[in-house]
Amino acid sequence: MKKILFISLMLVVSISCFAQSKADFYISTEGSDDWSGKLASPNEQGTDGPFATLTHAKEAVRTLKKTKLTDIIVLIREGVYKLNNTVVFGLEDSGQEDMTITYAAYPGETPVFSSGKEIKGWEKVTKDIPGLPEKAKGNVWVADTSDKFLTLYDEDGMLPRAQSEGFIAEEKTNARDRVHFPNGTFKNWSNIQDAEIKVRPHHAWITNMLPIESVNKKSEIVNTSISATYGMNVLHFLKDTENVWIENVIEALDKEGEWVLNTKENKVYLWPRNQSTIVAPQLLELIRVEGKINERGSKDIPVRNLKFKGLTFKHGERYTLTPNDAGLQHDWDMYDKNNALVRFRGTEDCVIDECHFLYSGSGAIRVDLHGIGNTISSNHIEHMGGGGILLCGYGPGTKDVNKKNTVYNNNIHHVGEIYWHSPGIFVWQSGENRIANNLIHHTDYTGLILSGCMTDFFAKKGNGRELVRTLRRHELPEFDKEVTLEEVLPYLHTHDNIVENNEIHHAMQRLGDGNGIYIRGAGRNNIIRRNYIHHLVADMIMQAALRTDGGQTGTLITENVIYKCTSQGILTKLDNRVVNNVVADIIAPPRGYYLSVREGPLTGGAIKNNIFYSPTKLVTFIDELPPGKKGKSEDRRGRALARAKDADTDFNIYFCAEDANKGIEMLEKNQKDGVDLNSKSIDPMFVDPENGDFRFKPGSPALEMGIVPIDVSKIGLVKVVN
Repeated sequence: MKKILFISLMLVVSISCFAQSKADFYISTEGSDDWSGKLASPNEQGTDGPFATLTHAKEAVRTLKKTKLTDIIVLIREGVYKLNNTVVFGLEDSGQEDMTITYAAYPGETPVFSSGKEIKGWEKVTKDIPGLPEKAKGNVWVADTSDKFLTLYDEDGMLPRAQSEGFIAEEKTNARDRVHFPNGTFKNWSNIQDAEIKVRPHHAWITNMLPIESVNKKSEIVNTSISATYGMNVLHFLKDTENVWIENVIEALDKEGEWVLNTKENKVYLWPRNQSTIVAPQLLELIRVEGKINERGSKDIPVRNLKFKGLTFKHGERYTLTPNDAGLQHDWDMYDKNNALVRFRGTEDCVIDECHFLYSGSGAIRVDLHGIGNTISSNHIEHMGGGGILLCGYGPGTKDVNKKNTVYNNNIHHVGEIYWHSPGIFVWQSGENRIANNLIHHTDYTGLILSGCMTDFFAKKGNGRELVRTLRRHELPEFDKEVTLEEVLPYLHTHDNIVENNEIHHAMQRLGDGNGIYIRGAGRNNIIRRNYIHHLVADMIMQAALRTDGGQTGTLITENVIYKCTSQGILTKLDNRVVNNVVADIIAPPRGYYLSVREGPLTGGAIKNNIFYSPTKLVTFIDELPPGKKGKSEDRRGRALARAKDADTDFNIYFCAEDANKGIEMLEKNQKDGVDLNSKSIDPMFVDPENGDFRFKPGSPALEMGIVPIDVSKIGLVKVVN
């Protein structure tokens, strides 16, 4: 019987695959654009067969859809498709009415789109190269190239560009485009235009890559042609941390895998780590789907009903900052920038499904400006120089057309490998989206960000890169310096998002002052629920698993599980509601706060039905800032004091397994303030808290208190069944 069932199942699978392999057109690396594209493989006579390029298939689809009003499918065979130009899909490539046009992998095969151009003619360096470190001599190879590139790849991925030892930008006279350097750091390089500075300018949350304009060895000053986000000074709170490096100079080529490009000599030098082919990228974008964008007007015309499924994209170039760029919050990405392998710019109901993005210098996927009802699902994004997925609407104003998208079931990891601040998922000026069941891990900064624009930026004058240039001033009233949150809320479009069932771990690997999930300047009615954030264990300063930041309002944080995170569990402000969460085993240094309340008053907010569980007595269940110098009503930054007693604080469990008195002391303090009257210091009876199992045992007092169990098994990636 089992054998019959197995044969029947295989027959069903075979029929299904056969059905999927039927298409209107085919593409193959062995095809020809002179053929019909109607066959998956060339016929025996060699007169008919698949197309050779995606561009030609796109043209054939344009012709076919004039007579075919049902779905159109293009299947792409196994192989590597080299792109020298971005493939652009426009309005004429839309699916009409309800029909879809799909470009998909042939069943069971892996078509790869790459902009990598092979570098040939490698020879081992036998002559002396001035400045080459002693340890590299005899290991370096050289090849001729007339191309300029910022990233380089072998079969194992991105090769690290030669980088010097770091130094601390200590001088107070440093600026955004100027930094003092230690004596001997900079040389009389003939190709100074090839060198770049990598810098963490003053704040822990950002990195910049800046081209060098000039070097004055006498004054020990280097000037850059593009400004950093902030002054290139010593890091705030991390004054002993190196924050400036020099890249792409021969003196720094001292490790296996490193390389240097010298455009004056038209040569590239490499200390190879294997014997594979070396490729340099030609493109920032591999595919762009672009509608008719009316930047200043109220109406765009989007491309509709395009679908990309099962394709692999790799070997894209690293983006650079330009004088005209407009930065999103803290320059974590750029507004309307061509820095993703696949970019939707003016789209509705388009799909990227089961695709693989890897080994590239910028980001994976962007949905820019007008983007409604698109779906980004079940993709694997890894080893990117920039971010994973970005939904980037129009800047603050009345135009609100980036919304109702779905970002579901994507596996995103090891992003931000060049621009360390790049998040796994970034939602900016985009609302009513569902961000669900994604797995985000091993990021150098925050895993998932929702943001728009901080209130004070609406009143800023000038043309500063960070946020100011994104303002749609022709749609905004004139704001004075005392602008309020209520005045700007109508122009903040990152509202009514649902962020649920996502798993985030090992974020915050390198930068500081970040989080697992972060929300600020995002408008109201965002829901962050049933997410599992764990093992944010890097020793970074000022990080929280889940954080609402300055001016964020109207957010519901509920049914999240936070486990083994350094510094802080949840940080909340104003009227945000923290309800029915489990915060467990917050690793103490440098803070060890289970819940931090910042920026009051918390009137209208809630801290309710939560479980704060500590296995050790190194615990601060709720941390409140003391009054500042100005008086009892303000903290040290001049904000209204945040006090748990001002929120609806009740029915919580505060339990310290090592010392039950810690919870009792917490309750005594709160109950004197008239809050937490029904809260308890009692063992919630988790199944196995030491190993992260926070299900309740039968008879748990948490159930009696109305605390809802959280099913972690439904959080994270969902298996795709085709």
